[in-house]
Amino acid sequence: MTDTTAVKRIVVISSGLSTPSSTRQLADRLSADAASILRERGVEVEVQTFELRDLAHDITNNLLLGFAPPKLEAALEAVASADGLIAVSPIFTTSYAGLFKSFIDVIDTQALTDLPVLLGATGGTPRHSLAIDYAMRPLFTYLHAIPVTTGVYAATSDWGDGGDGVRSLPDRIFRGAKEFADLVERTDRANLVNDPFALDRPTGHLIGGLAGE
Repeated sequence: MTDTTAVKRIVVISSGLSTPSSTRQLADRLSADAASILRERGVEVEVQTFELRDLAHDITNNLLLGFAPPKLEAALEAVASADGLIAVSPIFTTSYAGLFKSFIDVIDTQALTDLPVLLGATGGTPRHSLAIDYAMRPLFTYLHAIPVTTGVYAATSDWGDGGDGVRSLPDRIFRGAKEFADLVERTDRANLVNDPFALDRPTGHLIGGLAGE
């Protein structure tokens, strides 16, 4: 039986550069479907969306100075404490946007462990649809996240799709959102500690090593 008292927190990151952007549109539709599916099952959901373009200067400063200003720190903490992440990037030169990668670079390396992730991407042509699998998925797998099987790519021509057939954009959005909702519902990250200063073992071995020098 589903625990209706538990609130599932879904964080959405969109790295579109324009306003409005098809990247944000895809992110919103993915999160709306995922939240709707979970709520239909009696699961309470909170969705928080971050536009990376609004954090671009803070991300750059963090890369240069190693310090996260408050707005960026809030985004990083939200990702680390989330029950699920929806990550959507435009595809530039056959891969994810530089802003998208820069944000991932400032996330603590342990923060995404066991985190369900739904991947989405947008581009002008369907030819770049495989970028999700050869560029984005390995990135999140390396960080020990759990990307769902279905990634959703939306080319410009997909937005005029009426929704008929299993290959339509609405169908792919729903399929990816359902896989994501299934994983979020059964994943428990409540006791996961993301401490960037934590050591894998006690510090006694360090003291002993110094004494032996």
